[in-house]
Amino acid sequence: MKRNIILFLVILCGFVLQTTLFQALNFGGISPNILIIITVSYGFMRGKKYGMIVGFICGLLMDIFYGDVLGFYALVYLYIGAANGVFHSIFYQDDIKLPLVLILASDFAYSFTCYVLLYLLRRRFDLIFYFKNIIIPEIVYTVFVTVFIYPCILLLNRSADDVERGDNKVV
Repeated sequence: MKRNIILFLVILCGFVLQTTLFQALNFGGISPNILIIITVSYGFMRGKKYGMIVGFICGLLMDIFYGDVLGFYALVYLYIGAANGVFHSIFYQDDIKLPLVLILASDFAYSFTCYVLLYLLRRRFDLIFYFKNIIIPEIVYTVFVTVFIYPCILLLNRSADDVERGDNKVV
């Protein structure tokens, strides 16, 4: 129960940070995708099912507040959470290299999927412009922010594990 409360607060804080603070700190209209970081991190740390649940909730928040069609972002984030949950078996808590690579790949997959389904099908064929001005800068900014956010998510996950086991010490 406490893990679910912590998870809900992490998702809520991530959504608020993504839509307020990082919108104010954007570079050329590009801001990091905090919800991708959260989805990938929890999928990677807790497994495929947990990644799908977190991804669905994050995507649903995006759909409710910013989407044109309810369920589009929820489905995209759900698949990203499931894909990253596959890597749960090689999860090492202290190694940040694999989460950075997974977040990079997931942000690319998210951006490319959104381009194909939201722009390309509307006959906007300027893929090079979209890559150069949207996808690549967002990936770089998201990976940079991951270096600071991922350790916080990892600390919260460890604390929730300790609470579940009954340990009273805080990491």
